[in-house]
Amino acid sequence: MSELHELSALTLRDALARGAAGAREVTEHFLRRIDALDPGLGSFVTVTHDDALRAADHADRVRASGAALGPLHGMPLAHKDLTDVAGVRTTLGTAALDHAVAEQDAPLAAVLRRAGAVSLGKTQVPEFGLSCYSENRIAPPARNPLDRRLSPGGSSGGSAAAVAAGMIPFAPGTDGGGSIRIPAAATGLVGLKPNRGRVPSGSGQADLGQLVVAGPLAHSAVDAALLLDALVQEPNYRPTSAASRYPGSFTEAALRAEGRFRIGVSTASPFADAMEITLDGAATDALTAGIHALQHAGHDVDDADLTYDPRYHDAFQLVWTAGLATAPIPGDREDRLTDITRVLRRRALGRSAAELAGAVDVLRQFEHDTIEQYSRYDMILTPALAMTPRPIGWYTDADGDADYLRQCQYSPYTSMVNVCGLPAVTVPTLRLPDGLSMSVQLIGRPGEEAQLLAATAQIEAHRP
Repeated sequence: MSELHELSALTLRDALARGAAGAREVTEHFLRRIDALDPGLGSFVTVTHDDALRAADHADRVRASGAALGPLHGMPLAHKDLTDVAGVRTTLGTAALDHAVAEQDAPLAAVLRRAGAVSLGKTQVPEFGLSCYSENRIAPPARNPLDRRLSPGGSSGGSAAAVAAGMIPFAPGTDGGGSIRIPAAATGLVGLKPNRGRVPSGSGQADLGQLVVAGPLAHSAVDAALLLDALVQEPNYRPTSAASRYPGSFTEAALRAEGRFRIGVSTASPFADAMEITLDGAATDALTAGIHALQHAGHDVDDADLTYDPRYHDAFQLVWTAGLATAPIPGDREDRLTDITRVLRRRALGRSAAELAGAVDVLRQFEHDTIEQYSRYDMILTPALAMTPRPIGWYTDADGDADYLRQCQYSPYTSMVNVCGLPAVTVPTLRLPDGLSMSVQLIGRPGEEAQLLAATAQIEAHRP
């Protein structure tokens, strides 16, 4: 018989729903996994043993009472340490601020608590979620379970490492430039960035650049869809939303895995005008494997001739880092910031309102022009990452500007999707001889997460 951590999230959810497993039993099992494995992986900043067991006992009482169960009844998960969870300290990955205990759940934590999920703790992130690796000055770095010398990526790196190591069955992440898809690709998971407006608690409509959305990290398309179905179940009080565009179940769409699509393949990156972008052999092989899997599934896969605005790099960096200018960091604590945060904050403070407005204009035009090009296809296929996962310290052994440059070269295909507001998913397609995993990225039409999940399930069925 499989152990609880070997079950898919969907199978575990169903076992909890019918009473074949109890929430206390499941929670204790995963807490034991965390206690045994996390010291070598650095996935968690805080493990909330007592709170988790109290929540699990409550879940078991609810089931015993015959009351209606939430869609994630008793399911364990964890939140990035950028998300407030009531009664738990939030560090934001920084040593420059005091770490307050949250008085109430942030919306993302609240919707999952209402769905019946049990939070086991807070996971490692880069400072303020700024980087595509999960190293900071307050806790040990998150490490990749596939090779502990390597980074699991970021900013959802601690969560990805926890899922990949079987310490939790799935996890919510947030993605403002690739922060779900990058760590998913680095650790062999499925990482879905929903459409702007799809998930109310992380809609991509709250920040200046309309970049940051919430979405799932999971072992499969079906498990990612299960979490997405729970994330969308709350009112959306913003004027534009994708929430009404798909009336069905994302889980059912992934299980059916239907559809034949026209898919355009591209290795063009909007960063290429500002820096050298080179794919290593593993990234190229993963893309080839993804093409073959999609062709075997019956899709029409063709080269796409795409071009991008050469102003993208400067405009994206300006808008992406603008929030650092308003971060309430005391002057006498600036020296506690990481090098990249200090460099980018200083630059953000020096920008004028006119420069910021101009950068936003560039990105909004980029969104229009890019979606127009993509509209010739049902989906766009790109590499997920340009390189194999990078060693711990690879970014931080350089100065702040070189750190940022390396991040762009490692992940040159993700941030453009946030700028456009489109849904995208990274899917493992290749296992290397040393055990590392490499992935591809599929970018969908506006509001077409269901198609992406179906295509992901088809890749899973047809990859070697």
